[in-house]
Amino acid sequence: MSAAGEAVALVRAGRSLSEALAGLAPATGQRAAVQDLAYGALRNLGLLDALLAELLHKPVKPALHALLLCALYQLRARPHAGHTTVDQSVRAVSRLEPAAKGLANAVLRNYLRDTDALVARCNSEAAQYSYPQWWIARVRAAWPQQWESVLNAGNLHPPMTLRVNRRRLTPEQYLARLAERGISGERVGEQAILLERPLPIETLPGFSAGEVSVQDAGAQLAAPLLDVQQGMRVLDACAAPGGKTGHILELADCNLTALDSDPARLPRINDNLKRLGLGARVLCADCSSVALWSDGTLYERILVDAPCTASGVVKRHPDIKWLRRESDIDRMAATQAGMLDALWQLLAPGGKLLYATCSVFPQENAQAIASFLARNSAASRLPLAGLDSGQLLPDARHDGFFYALLEKH
Repeated sequence: MSAAGEAVALVRAGRSLSEALAGLAPATGQRAAVQDLAYGALRNLGLLDALLAELLHKPVKPALHALLLCALYQLRARPHAGHTTVDQSVRAVSRLEPAAKGLANAVLRNYLRDTDALVARCNSEAAQYSYPQWWIARVRAAWPQQWESVLNAGNLHPPMTLRVNRRRLTPEQYLARLAERGISGERVGEQAILLERPLPIETLPGFSAGEVSVQDAGAQLAAPLLDVQQGMRVLDACAAPGGKTGHILELADCNLTALDSDPARLPRINDNLKRLGLGARVLCADCSSVALWSDGTLYERILVDAPCTASGVVKRHPDIKWLRRESDIDRMAATQAGMLDALWQLLAPGGKLLYATCSVFPQENAQAIASFLARNSAASRLPLAGLDSGQLLPDARHDGFFYALLEKH
């Protein structure tokens, strides 16, 4: 409880959840429980914040507030163990702030006593959907028919989907191998297998040998849409951690250059390629600063997996909902426009560029592409089979993504 509360407090202070959890050192056997508790609290933070506002008569210190949020989440997730949770939470509070022990006990027992009435009073949209109000308004405006399903999908537990390396075996062959181990899964895409329940990667047959990778079914659309053919010159402009890089190379023998601007992320690309037994030229570079890294080579295919608000992957990263600000949308759109303009110079005539984001906000997606096309007469947008608008909205089986395939005349 204490470690989860500390992680949530760090997120409220502006840190990402992955960074917050990495900086903690819970006992080995408790790491999964700490992660589950922190993720759950952030996934439901809108309601938990509203409940705590009802239960507290005056503000408390951020660390105590975060710990109480985790305790409330635990009470909601495991109502049958309510009294045990209260006792454990009070002990955690007594270590953090001894003078607040009585307050914590009263807050949590009041919640148990008046749960239904308290929840009924938390009737704002921010509490109901557990998103900031600006986020709810943006999604409603963009997707008037689907906005609730988009929001609800972001609060689900993420599925675990595998990408079968077609150089090694077929999805049917791998499903048979899983069945031999008593692992259930189903095919949900060309090379995608959705597991019935998530598993540690070390328990997956053939993972270390490069037979499969973990990759969301929506993200697995990128490499086939790029339409890489044998021997082509290909640029993966924002490559880390290397999932799409590996997928491209699984589909075609090509001359691939993988860029990423963060040196700390490059080892992930190299490790993934090594595990798959594939090779690429991996460079640390800002793809927008073409003059600093390009030797003038023109590429026949370019993948721009652009940095974005990541609003389509909040089921995997619930902290994003609370770290993002509405102004980030315009800031990201400006960055994306700069990347497109810079990389378009490197696309050979007749070549194709695939623009991708994991966002559901049109300003980063359809509007960004419309603006690019308006200022580039030599560009045209190609149709994508089964993805008319380019937008894949999140649901229980995959995250949210946007794709636009552009051709250079």
